[in-house]
This record gives sequence, structure tokens and C-alpha cells, in this order.
Amino acid sequence: MEYLVAKWKHWYSYLDVNKDGTISFDDVEECRKKFTKLHALAGEKAKSVEVDIEKWWKTYIFRSSATDEMSENDFISILSADYKKDKQAFKANIQKCFMEVFDVIDVDKDRTIDLGEFQYAFKAFGHENDDILKTVFESYKSADGKVPIKQVVDTWVQFVTDEDSSKKDILKEAFTKGM
Repeated sequence: MEYLVAKWKHWYSYLDVNKDGTISFDDVEECRKKFTKLHALAGEKAKSVEVDIEKWWKTYIFRSSATDEMSENDFISILSADYKKDKQAFKANIQKCFMEVFDVIDVDKDRTIDLGEFQYAFKAFGHENDDILKTVFESYKSADGKVPIKQVVDTWVQFVTDEDSSKKDILKEAFTKGM
């Protein structure tokens, strides 16, 4: 469980878009603003994406929190309780979580993600290191410059749900290097 908790702490820091030590609705706002700006979205398309991003945060991150603010300890406690209660249900929920967020990130809806989309997604969450983002993206070994969304989702599901530290985990490696 210690290995998972360490990865969840990395995920928490990833969700702390404004890097103030707490995930809150301010992070949602910054994420939405950055994402629509990076993709140059406007009008109804921008509004739709902003609504989808907010819905994802409320459904999968804040859950039933009344305050839309969460400490790292709260975040870890919620994940730990869910994981201990039912590992299969936990994994299924995390699968759904990442399918939904990558559906939003896949702006052109081609069910793939290219390096630019990948970089925009991470930059919307406050990660600006293009070298590390490029290294992570290249680890997917895309033949045509595009990676199936399912492959990216699978790496996130592994990162959040797999407690086997002997398995290669490209996201864990990237977070450890400072993504």
C-alpha cells in the first residue's frame, strides 16, 4: 500500500494546478482557463469543454466534498478507503475517471492523442517541462505520431491502481524525474 500512497501523492501534486498545496476550485478554474487558451477554443466549444472539465473534477476528485477543497491527507484517505473497500470497483472507477478526462482532452475526437495534445493537457494541469512530457509521450512508441487514448488511459490506471512496484510504470518514473 505504501507504493500506491506514494503514487497518489504524486497525483495529488499533479492536480494542484496552481501549486498552493491544496486542490480546490481555484485549480479547476486555472485548468479550464489554460486548456481553452492552449487549444484556442472559443464560443460554445470552449464553454462545453469548460463544463466537462468542471464535471470531471467534481465527479472524480472532489466527489461529495461540500467545499470543493481537499488536502493531501483527505485525498489519500478517500483513495485508501475506496481501494481497501473493493479493489475491483476502485479500478473500474479510475478507468472511467481517466476515460472521461481523456475524452475531454481529445479535442478533435479522433480517439488518439498526439504530442501537442499531450503537452497541452499536462500544461493545463501546470506541468511545463516539455522535455519530460516529450520523453513520456515517446515512451508510448507511437508509429505515426499518435497514441490511442486507451493506451494513455491504461498507463494512468496502472499508476493509480497498481501496487506492484516491480512493474514498469512510466508515469511513476516521470513524476520521480520532476514532471
